Amino acid sequence: MVGPLTVDSPRSGSWGAAAAVVLTLVSASVAAFALAVLSGVAGFGGGVLLLPVFTGLFGLRVAVPVLTIVQLSSNAGRVWLNRSELDRQLIGRFAIGAVPLAVATGLLLAHAPLSPLTRLLGVFLLAVVVWRRANPHPKPPSDRAFIAVGAVSGFGSALLGSVGPLTAPFFLAKGLRRAAYLGTEAACALTLHSAKIAAYGAGDLLTGQVLLLGVALIPATLAGAWAGKRLVGKISDRVFVHLVEGGLMIAGLLFLAGL
Repeated sequence: MVGPLTVDSPRSGSWGAAAAVVLTLVSASVAAFALAVLSGVAGFGGGVLLLPVFTGLFGLRVAVPVLTIVQLSSNAGRVWLNRSELDRQLIGRFAIGAVPLAVATGLLLAHAPLSPLTRLLGVFLLAVVVWRRANPHPKPPSDRAFIAVGAVSGFGSALLGSVGPLTAPFFLAKGLRRAAYLGTEAACALTLHSAKIAAYGAGDLLTGQVLLLGVALIPATLAGAWAGKRLVGKISDRVFVHLVEGGLMIAGLLFLAGL
């Protein structure tokens, strides 16, 4: 079994090591494409599911910043594809809370205890689905509330790579659907991931290996975002909400499992 990919492996000059690197990149690209399709349909999910995949391939401290670069391109693609439906006021409110927390927390990544936080998020996500089932028509949150949503997202995302499922219930409760939901959520995530990139750079986590891996996975990610955009237009609003809630449950269980 090949361990986490490294660029300075003592076997780097052998054909076996080169083949292992290629196989790892192909595996990561396939996963990035498939889960970018999922994100393109549900608005989230790709980052949550990619984190355990990337961790197994690259190791945790490389996986989180690589995942951030991949998500940066995925969300940029979704913003462009849904640009006519963006709720710019919500995006601005979200960024006010998200950017400072993402920068501050991103600097702590190298020493953060991740396991307790992931399980807490898992409990929260499952509770959200139960709450939505019990309250199918919740009162829409105020625009000001999205400052707090952004702050919590900035904190969690900088540690875990992605907390898209955490924000999804709030965008749904606001009444956003389809292109408005996908584009607005992606634009909020874009501000978040941009701040994290700056923090990781300041914390010396953006190594040459991380940058090469992130750039290598961008084509597969953008292709997946485009495919997801084509699929989402073929489903009803009711099915769309069910897909998002299903994604919340899967993400919650994964967090609880510590993946």
